Amino acid sequence: MRAAAFYDVDGTLVGTNVIHTYAYYAMNDTTWRSKLSRTTKLIASLPVYAVADRLGRKYFNDMFYKNYEGLLEDRVWILGEELFEKMIQRRLFRDMIDLIKRSRAEGYAQVLVTGAIEQMIAPLAEYLEVDDWYANRLEFHNGKATGRLIPPVLAGPEKAAFIRRYAIERDLDLNACRAYADSASDIPMLSTVGRPVAVNPDSSLAATAMAHDWPVIRAT
Repeated sequence: MRAAAFYDVDGTLVGTNVIHTYAYYAMNDTTWRSKLSRTTKLIASLPVYAVADRLGRKYFNDMFYKNYEGLLEDRVWILGEELFEKMIQRRLFRDMIDLIKRSRAEGYAQVLVTGAIEQMIAPLAEYLEVDDWYANRLEFHNGKATGRLIPPVLAGPEKAAFIRRYAIERDLDLNACRAYADSASDIPMLSTVGRPVAVNPDSSLAATAMAHDWPVIRAT
């Protein structure tokens, strides 16, 4: 079968989001002053991020990832491993892990396509034994994060564009491909394939799934 199953990660495979990830980094920064500053700023900015996300996921990313500015590259990778061991692994949806195993047995390539950062996704991808994974990449200069992401930023329509490019490069039949996501921001991604599935959908995605008769999974 020349087909793949594409998965969003946060909210789809695991009960976390990008704010949980950064909060872990903030609370484990190198000095107590930095920990306090980063954590306080994050908490104070949560209402702003909620508004930004409604305006568009790319707009949210441009604003949110400025929080990472100044974090040391080596430490971001080390904390990514710790984050997986202490938080991500415990919050994985077992239903989705079983689904990945069945999908692999059916002959689908397993591919993660996520707006999370690569430092978080690398240990998860290894644990799930997926065929491919693609995540957002922090920009670093002189060993420190600049607070920007390296284009292309995987968010909203860019995920859909990525899947189309991926399918063309590997001669996949998009009509036979599957995609799994939880957010309305991923409707373009889901609409790209012939077999979209909403996983623990937010209200907007749930309405879209109902209108188009897409399957819905309530994963735990």
